[in-house]
Amino acid sequence: MAGDNKGPEKIIERIEVGTDASSTNSTVDDFVAKFLDISDEAKSNEQKEKHMSLSEGLRTFPKAIMWSLILSTALIMEGYDTHLLSAFYAFPAFNRKFGDYYPELGQYQISAKWQTGLNMAYTCSCIIGLAIAGFVTDIIGYRMTMICSLASSIGFIFIQFFAPNKEVLLTSYVLIGLMWGSVQTITVTYASEVAPTTLRVYLTTYVNLCWVIGQLISSGVLKAVVDLGDFPSSYRIPFAIQWIWPIPIMIGVYLAPESPWYLVKRGRYAEAKHSLKRLLTENKDLPDKEVLASAMLRKIQLTVKEEEASGNKDATFSDCFKGVNFRRTRIAALTWLFQSCTGAALMRNSTYFFKQAGLPTSMAFTFSIIQYMFGIVGTVGSWFLATRVGRFKMYFGGIVFQTIILIIVGGLGFSTSNNAKWGAGSLLLIHTFVYDLTVGPLCYCIVAEIPSAKLRTMTVMLSRNLYNVSGIIVGIITPYMLNPTELNWKAKTGLFWAGFSMAAAVWCWFELPETKDRTFAELDLLFEQGVKARDFASTEVEVFNADKLIRQVGEQNIKNFVQDSEEKPAV
Repeated sequence: MAGDNKGPEKIIERIEVGTDASSTNSTVDDFVAKFLDISDEAKSNEQKEKHMSLSEGLRTFPKAIMWSLILSTALIMEGYDTHLLSAFYAFPAFNRKFGDYYPELGQYQISAKWQTGLNMAYTCSCIIGLAIAGFVTDIIGYRMTMICSLASSIGFIFIQFFAPNKEVLLTSYVLIGLMWGSVQTITVTYASEVAPTTLRVYLTTYVNLCWVIGQLISSGVLKAVVDLGDFPSSYRIPFAIQWIWPIPIMIGVYLAPESPWYLVKRGRYAEAKHSLKRLLTENKDLPDKEVLASAMLRKIQLTVKEEEASGNKDATFSDCFKGVNFRRTRIAALTWLFQSCTGAALMRNSTYFFKQAGLPTSMAFTFSIIQYMFGIVGTVGSWFLATRVGRFKMYFGGIVFQTIILIIVGGLGFSTSNNAKWGAGSLLLIHTFVYDLTVGPLCYCIVAEIPSAKLRTMTVMLSRNLYNVSGIIVGIITPYMLNPTELNWKAKTGLFWAGFSMAAAVWCWFELPETKDRTFAELDLLFEQGVKARDFASTEVEVFNADKLIRQVGEQNIKNFVQDSEEKPAV
């Protein structure tokens, strides 16, 4: 391009005015030349990452995959625990311990008021835990925040296990919600930051798989325990199994490298390069990981520098709602919101739903196990689909299919025949498969890709909190819709959620962009240029334009940047 050298020339001219040209000209030329080299190196690394094949990514980043999987595995615990609570409402021993006897039903039930209270205790404290994590993570990093959270869970499980009444049980869920709130966003953000573009979709959607695995384990444990018969304290066995997880995961998190993006944002370049080297593995495509680690570090530094030049220098929560960042926050938040209110409530309360729909208790738990098996198959299937179809088409298509299924489920709710009851249960299994093939896993990938590097942790935290706020509303109304002592809508509840699915489909079409095969630097430019959502896939952008960046930040900042990149990365 003809204008590529105007920026460096103008800077040289400005510095030369009123100075000794013999001393200044050489210095400026040196810094500008070095900055141009850094920019070219970042561009080269960007292109290599963008066009890296899956096999090359697996050979080069097996350690990054391993560490990401270890941190994300913590969410198996959360999936287990959250499903445990909703499934307990269909568990006879739990209902006898914490519920009330309803003569007209001839059974014990946790009242809708207490179901709501227990659900809200957990969800509300998750919101507080997320807010706390947003500040703590910025100070001590992802790893130490997770270790502190996992350590505290050991004590909170004791309260769950020994709870003598509903009030103490509610307290345990308040406390454990604080812990899970802090973990919810760290795992997906870490996964997006340690993986190259070609692996990002696999590692971020693995978070959803962890949820499903936790729910499956929970359903299997409950199915095994309910088949034991009338044992008064049998509900405590599923609580006790949770003690298996924290210590092994804590050890893995302690050994894992910190996110290089976090370290660069904190100005800890030497540690960032060390983390990058720990994420890489030398192979036939990478004979010397020192070279690639240096190139990746320069690219991260330059990406952060470009964001600072665009106004994101001092990241605060208020910045998430300003200018182009508000669009990015809105997309991430609504992507997570619509994951919650397009039928996921029926899946989370599936065991209770199956029972209220008319299935026997044991069969209700069996259906839940089948449901989560469908979820695992769906999530694994999403890995193959995402590489061919793209984020938008999968998310939008999933919403449309879920809408159709929910309408049919709701329609079957008007029939009292056994065939209709079995049909509604079977369709919920199909809904789970569609959800975990599309909306469920893709949400984690999209939410991690949309924010800027400087605001990623804060944006993901705010997005998850909107999800949790919606969870409060969903958690309040769902028990009343399903509970036989309240509205008793049963399968007709599907029609209610179908309305939200329709609204989600309309929003997706107009605002959800395609992020497949886009690097973080490319996404920054696409948002900065105000490209329409439907044009993201076809718009060409030039990243790491040295001329533009030099004009934006000025000569002194360029000099400082070059000096930092030379001195601080050395190990």
